[in-house]
Amino acid sequence: MPYRSMSLEEFAEFVGMKPRDAQREADHGLLPGRKVGGQWRFNRVQVHDWLESHMLTLSREHLRALDRVIGGLTNAQSTAVTDQIGVEGINLHLNASTKASVLRELALLAEKTGLLYDRKELYEALREREAVSSTALPNGIAIPHPAKPMPYATAEPLICIARTVNPIGFGAADGQRTQLFFLICSHENEAHLHVLARLMRILNDETVLKLHAVEDEVEMLQLLIEREEEAAKRLR
Repeated sequence: MPYRSMSLEEFAEFVGMKPRDAQREADHGLLPGRKVGGQWRFNRVQVHDWLESHMLTLSREHLRALDRVIGGLTNAQSTAVTDQIGVEGINLHLNASTKASVLRELALLAEKTGLLYDRKELYEALREREAVSSTALPNGIAIPHPAKPMPYATAEPLICIARTVNPIGFGAADGQRTQLFFLICSHENEAHLHVLARLMRILNDETVLKLHAVEDEVEMLQLLIEREEEAAKRLR
């Protein structure tokens, strides 16, 4: 995708908003844009950062629109998330009790898929991203990922999933402890945003409860495939 700035209309289409809503929020200083010659312009890098940081606050309808738009731009398959998950990249008994140990174990888990080139480099990228702000969400999950896509770090995009033996403090805004971790290693910004939007749609309270209860890796992957297929159907 070109790196030129977006117009207000292009921004609205990209993030799944109505132009008039985008205009109103931009006028109130709520969007990552600036006026140039009386017209709103949006830097693509800043838009990506804004979307990632606001993903949790988006409505279900907005997430669905974002999923549809970005998925179309990236030619994503209907199971864009679970296509990147292999059983070998799931660990339901992660023996870690601190944020640092979780990140180390996640990097090791990624290495076990055979797709990761440099485990230490991935760990450092995850650690640096968490130092900026925690990727923990209020419902007991976290989505660790490098601050920027690392296409040179893995043979192909991948997602690993871990469930710790006991919940740990991971910096969630609500103060709750975290037990489910989704490691994302994308190769492109838009693909990363699409995975985030789709995950936020899949990981509702009911699904998270079931993910805590599953007893083996195959069962977990099958549950996520079913939930993603349901989410994809609702895009049509």
